[in-house]
Amino acid sequence: MKIPRLIINVSLALLASISLSACHDTPEYADDPEGNFNALYDAVDNHYCFFSEKDIDWKATGDKYRSRLKKDMNRFELFRLCSEMLAELEDGHVNLSSQFDVSYYRRWWTDYPQDFSLRTLQQYYLGFDWHTVSGIMYKKLAGGRVGYMYYPSFSQRISETSLDYVLSSLADCDALILDIRDNGGGLLTNVDILVGRFIEEEICGGFIRHKTGSGHDDFSSPYEIRYSPASAGRVRWRKPVRILTNRSCYSAANDFVAVMKGLPGVRIIGARTGGGGGLPFSSELPNGWSVRFSACPIADRYGISTEMGIDPDDGCEVHAPADELALGRDAILDFAISLSMTNGAVQE
Repeated sequence: MKIPRLIINVSLALLASISLSACHDTPEYADDPEGNFNALYDAVDNHYCFFSEKDIDWKATGDKYRSRLKKDMNRFELFRLCSEMLAELEDGHVNLSSQFDVSYYRRWWTDYPQDFSLRTLQQYYLGFDWHTVSGIMYKKLAGGRVGYMYYPSFSQRISETSLDYVLSSLADCDALILDIRDNGGGLLTNVDILVGRFIEEEICGGFIRHKTGSGHDDFSSPYEIRYSPASAGRVRWRKPVRILTNRSCYSAANDFVAVMKGLPGVRIIGARTGGGGGLPFSSELPNGWSVRFSACPIADRYGISTEMGIDPDDGCEVHAPADELALGRDAILDFAISLSMTNGAVQE
C-alpha cells in the first residue's frame, strides 16, 4: 500500500490511536502512586513498538520497578521511579512530562564522540562570514568550487522560496555539502522539502507500520512512504551531494539520512546517526502527567529498521576528534571537501 508522506505525517499516529482503542477497553486507574504507575506501564506495554527489536522483557522491567512502589511516596519520588523505568527502553523519543520536570534518555548520544564543533566551523571554515535563511547557514568553500549548507535543526521551517535562492546561489559549485551534524530532528515536512530538491521522480523512501492490537508484535503491513520531486519551477540539485552526520543526528534528521542514502550522487560521511526511527505516540496519566514514546516503526527503502541509526557509506566513516576540532581542524568536513573536489566525485 502506498501513502504520500504528508498524509502519513498528519494521520498515522491518529490511526494507531484509534485502532488500539478499538481493540480493547481502557481500564480505570486511580490517581495514586500505584494507579499512575500502572497507567504508565500499560500505555507503554500496549503501544511501544520496539520491544522485540531491542529484546526488552517489559513484564520483568515492570515487576522490577513496581516492587519499589510505596503508597506514601510523593510525586517527585514517583516521577523519578517512572523515569528510571522508561530509561530501560533506551529511546530518545521517550519522555515523561510533569508540571516540574521532563524525563529524557540521553545516552543515545552522550556515550559517543561529538565529532562536531560549531565554533570551529564558524571560525576556521566560514571565517565568521556566512549567509543565513530558513535556519540554514550557507557559503561557498574551496575557492568557490564546493557549496556548503549547515542545517542545525529540522524544527527550523524551510521556506521553498528561500531554498530556491540558496541552491541557485551555489549552482556553479561542483558539489554540495549538506551538514546536519548535531541536528536532533523536528518537522518531517522539512524532510519532504529537502528530499524533493535531490530527486527527479517520485521514490519510495521507506516504510512505516502502525499498531493493530495490544500485543508487542501486533502491527499492520508496511505502508510505503513516498517522496515527490520539488514542483515545476523550483530549483533542484543535480550534482554530487555530501551529507555530514554524527551521533547527534536524531529523529527527523535520522529519517532524512535514511531516505537520502543510496540515491545517485549522494554520499553519507561522518559517524553513524543516533536513530530515532519511530513515530511518537502520547498518552496521559490520571495525575495529568503525559508520556510520549515510539509507537510506529519506520524502515528504510530496503525494509531495514532505522531505529538504531544509519551508517555512513562504505569508506566514508570519518571522525573529528575533540582535540583536533579545538585546533581548528574538522576531519569530517575536510574529507567531504576533498571528496567533492576530485574528478571522480564531480563526474559520478
